[in-house]
Amino acid sequence: MPILDKKPAKDARGDSLDAPDRTPQARLDEAVGLAVAINLDVRANGVIPVPQPKPATLFGAGKVEELAALVSAENAELVIVDHPLTPVQQRNLENVWNAKVLDRTGLILEIFGERARTREGRLQVELAHLVYQKSRLVRSWTHLERQRGGFGFLGGPGETQIESDRRLLSERIGSIRKDLCKVKRTRALHRESRQRVPYPAVALVGYTNAGKSTLFNTLTGATVVAQDILFATLDPTIRALRLPRGSKAVLSDTVGFISDLPTTLVAAFRATLEE
Repeated sequence: MPILDKKPAKDARGDSLDAPDRTPQARLDEAVGLAVAINLDVRANGVIPVPQPKPATLFGAGKVEELAALVSAENAELVIVDHPLTPVQQRNLENVWNAKVLDRTGLILEIFGERARTREGRLQVELAHLVYQKSRLVRSWTHLERQRGGFGFLGGPGETQIESDRRLLSERIGSIRKDLCKVKRTRALHRESRQRVPYPAVALVGYTNAGKSTLFNTLTGATVVAQDILFATLDPTIRALRLPRGSKAVLSDTVGFISDLPTTLVAAFRATLEE
């Protein structure tokens, strides 16, 4: 599991803009935690400095060969790079390492896919996955010149396979977005109705797996899923909370945060994040 050791961003005065606890080791620990979250058997991990990313493979040729030997020695079937990879970089690394390669976005999508339980959660995960796949479609196919026939209603004769796949993805993305717009409107109506109730609204907000759901259950007597895993909660839950002096509040359990959350996930989970 390579993780890049990037130079910290600095402002005009030369001061670091990164959080003080985001050391390379902290980021590596987080990446390992993400892998363990979907029951992957992590055989090796480490921090790899990349002073000058290579367009073809991200890492330099020597490092790519060194990692290839490690992958072969461990008989690894999957390599996770805790950094965005272009479609070209992913394909080239898979060819050299003879193993499946996932970047940070792909790994988090896998976790969200396993955790999604409600229809809304599954729709949001599918949307993020399709947007991610569509952005990588051009370089994913090795048969770009293959053309398919057709009867006209599926794109017409001569439509290339990649055009067909891109069109089908776009249609499904559009359908999911319409469904999520309905969810967004429904949630907005529910928020408006809660605002008319004279109770304060309280939200439990924090890093994923910090214990928000456990605290939520303790305070409200609810039984939402509370496990010692990352992203156990993908859907907000709202319950009434009785305060010590007899008054009430509305308490919300929320989706946990994580550093460098992929933008595709932020966009897909807009309805949940607005809540």
